[in-house]
Amino acid sequence: MAEQEWYIIDNVDELDSPALAFYPDRIKGNIAKLKASIDSVDRLRPHVKTHKSAEVTRLMIDAGITKYKCATIAEAEMLGACGAVDVLLAYQPVGPKVKRYVSLVKAFPLTRFSCLVDNLSSLNELSVSAIESGLEINLFLDLNIGMNRTGILPDERALALYEKMSSTEGVNAVGLHGYDGQIHDTSLSLRREKWLVGWSAINSLKDSILAKGLPKPVIVGGGSPTYPFYAEQADVECSPGTFVLWDSGYQRFEDQKYDVAAILVTRVISLLNETKLCLDLGHKSVAAENELTKRVSFMNAPEAKIVSQSEEHLVLELARGHGFKVGDVLYGVPIHICPTVALYDRAATITGRRFTGEWNITSRNRKINI
Repeated sequence: MAEQEWYIIDNVDELDSPALAFYPDRIKGNIAKLKASIDSVDRLRPHVKTHKSAEVTRLMIDAGITKYKCATIAEAEMLGACGAVDVLLAYQPVGPKVKRYVSLVKAFPLTRFSCLVDNLSSLNELSVSAIESGLEINLFLDLNIGMNRTGILPDERALALYEKMSSTEGVNAVGLHGYDGQIHDTSLSLRREKWLVGWSAINSLKDSILAKGLPKPVIVGGGSPTYPFYAEQADVECSPGTFVLWDSGYQRFEDQKYDVAAILVTRVISLLNETKLCLDLGHKSVAAENELTKRVSFMNAPEAKIVSQSEEHLVLELARGHGFKVGDVLYGVPIHICPTVALYDRAATITGRRFTGEWNITSRNRKINI
């Protein structure tokens, strides 16, 4: 079978649709490619928001990756249950999450947890909770390096807050966290140019911290688009996430050659006319954050154009004589795999072109136990 047809599932009649399918051998290959792209596995801190799966996490652990990054308490709990050594919750706990975070740290004493902070009020709240619980909470200062979502600008205010972190009872200032998710240009040189602005600011703040006589901060930086640049820097911990499953959005990056390892299985449920057909792939089955025409592409119908989508339906237009019949299977690649995975509670596993079992999307829920 040609390489472009790797996705075909021989016993697809056993798999209901719409379905999310993982290809474990390709996942393992992507993990190996990531390891080969950096000088030390100790500098890898993959983000698990992409796959949210205990089984995928265990494949990474088996490959020698010990550090992880996540965005929710449920993802952190999944990592703790898998035996991850070091977990950064890349989120600032507020309100009830502070109590949940403390419970998480207590529940998995063999895992070293850290979280983010970007303001004095949250720092004080975490300090009080740590003291009351008899814990020391590890903190990274969250920096705004252009995403304009969370974080403090890496200026003198950031330095003052880091100094306060270093002297506050109950917390331990570990380092700096910067996410530049706003950078996603196809051009490698343009991405590097934009990345350098944030990286220079992080470095400047690091130098200021050292000048104060404080310990050298650990730096956690980037996502998939800027991963190659952080990987070139000594001592930086890199946190790509999408690499493990990949998607049609990131296939545009010629500098990163990961394989698509997750697809959507969907079926033709109606033929509207000679050129239009309807699939059972509504926006409850594939991430709908992007414009209509760019949400998903189809491996075995690359010329198909999306006409409309609703909760449980997606209408395509193809040329006359397309040949598809009611019940036929299409294999789709979402433009953004991370929020697509979160729409499913399980993924079919495909090995040797056969549907062989299922993996739970363990942390798609906001709460597991904690």
